[in-house]
Amino acid sequence: MTLSVTNTLTGDREEFEPAGDEVLLYVCGLTVSDDAHLGHARVWTHADVMHRWLSHRGYDVRHVENFTDVNEKIVARVGEADLGESELDVAEGFVGSIVSDMRGLNLKRATVYPRVSEHVPEIIDLVETLIDRGYAYETEGSVYFDVTAFDDYGKLSNQRVEEMEAQGEPDERSEKRNPADFALWKAGGVSPSDVAEHRTDDRSVGDDAPSGETWESPWGEGRPGWHIECSAMSTAHLDDTIDIHVGGHDLVFPHHENEIAQSEAATGEQFARYWLHTGLLETAGEKMSSSLGNYFYVADALEEFGPNVIRTFYCSTNYGSSQTYSEAAMNEARERWERLERAHETAVEACDSVDARTKVEADDLRTAVDRTREEFAAAMDDDFGVREATAALLELASAVHRHVDDAPYDYVGLRRAVETFEELGGDALGLEFGDDDGGDARLADDLIELVLDVREAERDAGNYERADELRDDLETLGITVEDGDEGTTYRY
Repeated sequence: MTLSVTNTLTGDREEFEPAGDEVLLYVCGLTVSDDAHLGHARVWTHADVMHRWLSHRGYDVRHVENFTDVNEKIVARVGEADLGESELDVAEGFVGSIVSDMRGLNLKRATVYPRVSEHVPEIIDLVETLIDRGYAYETEGSVYFDVTAFDDYGKLSNQRVEEMEAQGEPDERSEKRNPADFALWKAGGVSPSDVAEHRTDDRSVGDDAPSGETWESPWGEGRPGWHIECSAMSTAHLDDTIDIHVGGHDLVFPHHENEIAQSEAATGEQFARYWLHTGLLETAGEKMSSSLGNYFYVADALEEFGPNVIRTFYCSTNYGSSQTYSEAAMNEARERWERLERAHETAVEACDSVDARTKVEADDLRTAVDRTREEFAAAMDDDFGVREATAALLELASAVHRHVDDAPYDYVGLRRAVETFEELGGDALGLEFGDDDGGDARLADDLIELVLDVREAERDAGNYERADELRDDLETLGITVEDGDEGTTYRY
């Protein structure tokens, strides 16, 4: 069976076929103005499962997920207790906590996590290209994309330009040719009114309010617009055309619509071939959101439930549907995970208790293993159907318990059941079976990345000898460090 996906761009279920030898996967990451909540983690986890299943099917995956570290919401938190005295300091602190959350959820590491602040030259180049090609215009030091110049504008969200509401802040609208035009570059820094709007505490906002980072450009000092960032970063780290673009359904318009317009206007190529959008995580009938205050931080959820229960919860609903968070839903997820965990543990213990050379053959157990593998693969190939895939594993759990209730044991059948839990539930869905919950491995990765961050700081400071010593120390421990055009990677 071939993998098929639901493409938001066409509205159809389509057979997936990457354009090249490597699947190019881009995930819209977070604006790092706060710690991550479970709504954010739902997108991460489904993207992680997509990555895992693509790898399981034999594809090489180049996975890029960005951090937006330049934003008025971040500026509004400058000076808040323990968060830092600059926009980038505040962002850096939240990047650290978010990476920790990702490790805690047992997410596969993306190939690269680009940041907006590191790609301003690429953003400026892209804006210049759009101006040169007649798709953008400058006014009062800001640059806007002219939506009427791009004939296909609205094709993702199925909207007509003349029926769209105005985009951007009220003070931008007098500068724009069309209400639906959007900012590619914003003159100056963040205004005090923007700071006041996004403050999360009771501090007053005066003329000395922080204005955030600014950069020199051909149009004067300013900051990049929100939408242009992803186009610049995906192009820099993937290609003009990518295979899969993942993000929350709430980003279809305007963010992803604008990404398509500016990317395709600049390159003349299709931006993304398959658009996969995750449904929203809701609580009490509303989207889980920092602005609504109805969120549950990932760190708190990990402490209360652990990664396996959280991932089992997410896998109870397929990515394209909305999902409701509640105490009852989490308790159900805990019960499902414990059923899987007990079945795996029971099968392992039963295998350990019998001679591997046993000639017992239990047709029911072996048939259940084969059926689980077939149904799991069929479900995952059907638009990453995690709900049905999890149900197949739960059926195998029942078959294992039925088998061990009747001696003698089928060693081969039980061993195949263990391998199925670990290969499909573990490698494909990211669940962690056995006594080792993966914490040591995640801690090792975190420590390696900490050393690499220190090494990068030494290189930036011109301390190349010290940077080389850190690399050599890691290699002494069996960790190979490689510096390339796309950044530093490691393996061990």
